[in-house]
Amino acid sequence: MNNEIKKKVLLVDGMAILFRAFYATSYSGYIRKTSYGLPTNAVYGFIQYFFDAINTFNPTHVICCWDMGSSTFRNENYSEYKQNRAEAPLELLPQFDLVKEVVAEMGIPNIGLVGYEADDCIGTLSKKLQNDSEVFILTGDYDMLQLITENVKVVIMKKGKLNYATYDLETLYSEKKLTPLQIIDLKGFMGDTADNYPGVKGIGEKTAQKLLAEYKSIEGCLENIELLPKSIKSKIEENLEMLHLSRDLARIRLDVPIECELHNCIWELRIEAATKKFEELEFGGLAKLLGAIENTTGEDPFLLTSKEIASSKS
Repeated sequence: MNNEIKKKVLLVDGMAILFRAFYATSYSGYIRKTSYGLPTNAVYGFIQYFFDAINTFNPTHVICCWDMGSSTFRNENYSEYKQNRAEAPLELLPQFDLVKEVVAEMGIPNIGLVGYEADDCIGTLSKKLQNDSEVFILTGDYDMLQLITENVKVVIMKKGKLNYATYDLETLYSEKKLTPLQIIDLKGFMGDTADNYPGVKGIGEKTAQKLLAEYKSIEGCLENIELLPKSIKSKIEENLEMLHLSRDLARIRLDVPIECELHNCIWELRIEAATKKFEELEFGGLAKLLGAIENTTGEDPFLLTSKEIASSKS
C-alpha cells in the first residue's frame, strides 16, 4: 500500500496579491512604514493574504511567481499592450523587491523571467507539475482560467477576507459555459480593456460567448462565417488581423525556459529567518507569533500560527 501523501502545489501570482494588498491597506490614506520611512503596507498585507491561502488550501509545496519588469514579448508584438495603465504608486515601488526578500526568507522559491509575465511562468509550471501533483493557482486574474485541467484548479481571490472562488473544469463550464481553451478565444473576440487590446470592435462578451457556444472556436466561426449575421460577419472581417493578435496576446505561454524542482518547493516555514526579517521590517506582532511557534501545544503549531498571522492587524 502506498502511504505517500499526495502532493498539492500552490502557485502564487505574487504581483496580483501584492497590488491587492497595497490598495486594500492604503485606501484610507494611511500607509504603514518602518521607523526609517520604508513603506511596508503591501508586504504586510501580502503576508496575511498568503497565510489565509496556506490555511485554506493546506499545500505541501509553494512557489511564488513574479513579473520581471514591464516589457515582455507581448509589447514587442503589440506596442499598446498595457500602455493604458498608470504608473505604480511611489510607496509601492520599493516593496516590489522587498516582498521577494520576505518570500525567500520564509523559504519559498521566487520564479520569474525577464521578457515574460508571471502568468506565463505559472502556466509553464502548472503544465509541468500537474503530472504528479494537484495544482492550485492563487490569483485575481480570470485569464488564468485557461490553465484549468483535471489536475489544475484556479483560485480567484474575491473581495473580502477568505473569499475565494475555486474553479475546476466543471465549475468553469457550469458558470461560464466555456472550456479552458475557449477562454483564450473569448479574449480574442472581446479583447481586454485592462490589458489594452481591442479584439474585434463591436463584439462584447455576450456575443463572443454565443459564437463560441455555436461554433466552439475562432476557427469554427471563420469556417462558417457566411452563416453569421451580416453585422457580425463584417466586424470579424474588418478586424481579422486584430482578432488573431488579440488571441495570441491572451494566450498564456506554457513553454517558458524556467526550472523549479518540486523538492526545492516543499512548504516548511523557515521560522528563524522569517522572524528576523519580520523584526527588521518592524512587524512586531508577526515576529512574536513566529517566535512562539515552538511553544504551542495541542493544535498543529504551524497551523495555529498561520491562523494568527492571517488575522493579525498589529
